[in-house]
Amino acid sequence: MRKHALQIFRAALDAADPYAAVLRHLKFDGRTLLAGRQRYRMADFDRVQVIGAGKAGAAMARAVEHILGRRIQGGVVNVPDGTPANTGINPRHVDLNTAGHPIPDDRGQQGALRILEIARQAGPRDLLVCLISGGASALLPAPISGHSLAAKQSITQQLLRSGASIHEMNAVRKHLSAIKGGRLASAAFPARVLGLILSDVIGDDLDVIGSGPTVGDPSTVTQAESVLRKYGIRATPMEETPKPGDARLAHVQNLIVGSNRLAMDAAASKAKELGYRTLVLSSSVDGETREIARMHAAIVKEILSAGRPLRRPACLLSGGETTVAVRGKGLGGRNQEFVLAAAMALEGLGPATIFSAGTDGLDGPTDAAGAVADEGTPLLDAREFLDNNDSYHFFEKLHALVKTGPTGTNVMDVRILLVP
Repeated sequence: MRKHALQIFRAALDAADPYAAVLRHLKFDGRTLLAGRQRYRMADFDRVQVIGAGKAGAAMARAVEHILGRRIQGGVVNVPDGTPANTGINPRHVDLNTAGHPIPDDRGQQGALRILEIARQAGPRDLLVCLISGGASALLPAPISGHSLAAKQSITQQLLRSGASIHEMNAVRKHLSAIKGGRLASAAFPARVLGLILSDVIGDDLDVIGSGPTVGDPSTVTQAESVLRKYGIRATPMEETPKPGDARLAHVQNLIVGSNRLAMDAAASKAKELGYRTLVLSSSVDGETREIARMHAAIVKEILSAGRPLRRPACLLSGGETTVAVRGKGLGGRNQEFVLAAAMALEGLGPATIFSAGTDGLDGPTDAAGAVADEGTPLLDAREFLDNNDSYHFFEKLHALVKTGPTGTNVMDVRILLVP
């Protein structure tokens, strides 16, 4: 059962491969680049440069190079530490600038300033291909005037520990940034901007993915300030962002090339191939991790006791991204905590395997992507570990952590529950 869960997860990862995702959405005949339904005649441009940031940035840049080759005159993409070494990907025409994630650092700021300068120097005969994937927001720290990187780091850390949603975090980040919330694209005007986006947010909201550097921002300074008040974080001066319909964004095309929904479809296909009756609950699950775990466990209980909504063998799948309000001093992440909470809710009720992992290969501040448990998992002292937010050390002693290493992609999480 654990082997099956891992096979299903691997199918989801394959569908989220950023290199293949870009190749599926871009076509080039030597003269015209087709991106989705929009055409770009290369004769209209004197320069093509690649910019952006994210966990999938290296693979996406390599895919664009595969398509356009020497027509690319350079560029900069910010990626997390270890990306070239872990992925073996090092584009020829685009610089990969490694930086800290999830807490922004000086290297990220230097790369962000280089990217911003490329945008500002672009003219009407320039094409900027902007690559955005999970992690881009933290990897593009360019504080507005009057703010230090240290102050932004402090706010990011406080929001992470508070359990703020990705939407809340990005509303704050955008109004503290010279790049986010459409400001990168507005800086590039009148150049053409093609945004290629690998979605890591629920609903695939363009303005939220990577804090929307190429997308008009519907949130306001007032809303960002209310997020800080909600979590008891001291207010700080902010600047308003370009809104949808802003004339400076008229030359921008944004194209989603990959998402959790596509990963869920692939996982479901693999589960059916393995012989399971399969149900995708949603690719947009959010909320507090323990509550979501209890909800999933309740459905498994119904399968065990009444054979609904699926008869056995059954596979429940869900995607999205939950949040953890950190109250203890332990180590863990939302996926590990989900598995522990669900296993506790199902204790003694019958056979079931619970698997949850992040598609980026990282779960919270740990080296694990997630964890796996089943009816044989000993739950002695589990409540103590859960209350201390210490799911990592609980599963570590059982050799039940899922470790993939950085995958080079990120389309949120995949949760798999199997009933034999």
